[in-house]
Amino acid sequence: MHFSFAGLFGRDVGIDLGTVNTVISKRDEGIVLRERSAIALDLEKRVVAAGDDAMLMLGRTPGQVQVIHPLQDGVVADFRLCEVLLRYFLDKAIGRAARRAGVRAVICVPGCVTDVEKRALEEAARGAGARTAFLMDEPVAAAIGAGLPVDEAAGTLVVDIGGGTTDAAVLALGSVVNKHSVRAGGTHIDAAIMQHIRQTYGMTIGARTAEEIKLAIGAALPGASHNMQVRGRDLRTGLPRTLELASMEIYRAILPQIMNMLSCVRALLSTTPPELSADIYERGMCLTGGGALLSGLGEFFADETGIKVYVAPSPLDCVAEGARIAVENLAFYRNRAG
Repeated sequence: MHFSFAGLFGRDVGIDLGTVNTVISKRDEGIVLRERSAIALDLEKRVVAAGDDAMLMLGRTPGQVQVIHPLQDGVVADFRLCEVLLRYFLDKAIGRAARRAGVRAVICVPGCVTDVEKRALEEAARGAGARTAFLMDEPVAAAIGAGLPVDEAAGTLVVDIGGGTTDAAVLALGSVVNKHSVRAGGTHIDAAIMQHIRQTYGMTIGARTAEEIKLAIGAALPGASHNMQVRGRDLRTGLPRTLELASMEIYRAILPQIMNMLSCVRALLSTTPPELSADIYERGMCLTGGGALLSGLGEFFADETGIKVYVAPSPLDCVAEGARIAVENLAFYRNRAG
């Protein structure tokens, strides 16, 4: 299936540029970078840190330092900072000299992005040093990176759950037959947890703490009986405060967002040709992306759709690995990107 296609411009890389995390995979080396998609700015809007270093400053810095996510819900929210972030990541992943020599990249995007948003990302990539940049739908790259048989005539269903979006696609004969996307993902679950604590307990917590709660006691199914102590700031007194959260209340708080993710899968299945639907019921549904690691999510999807569900190996890396395979075999994949 894979045809050799040597890199024309310096380094070939596959980039999963996400709302929360960025993963880069390089030809012949695999994953070379996993960092947070964040930038820290001072009052003069100058960059003081990027990636993981920027996230270390979140909630722990003086008021003159602001941590920004240049991408929101999988699309470019700040063009200039997106370009800066990409340049920083490419320098770290392959070296400044290689980036300046020219990079050929496949960059993955959610299925819900508009043509205008796609052009903005392409321009940001070129400004960062990608002499040639191709865009690929995230679920297509995820399916390739997960090793799914996307080139067969039978239908394959992959659901990629990222920080800002959930993307589902049915693939057959190397092409996208049907796809659907919603702006619901890990950051929306974090926001739901923050809102629940604020409204229920009159306490505010940061995004980092909300993510820790999600990972520790968050679940897509009821029944767990785990507790967790959380520290935050009391909205009435302004003083530090500690409270104990139960997994069941977190389940209830995040359920609306999980239902939004499920709606993406249901919408896709409702418009998929019957012959491919039969293939999907036989083969099952593959989950990729960081959201796939939420406790009980696969079982929840299986209960609600009647389709067996499995999580891909290394779900966080599937999109970047699929993009790398695509850029290494661009002649084959460039017209099959969705």
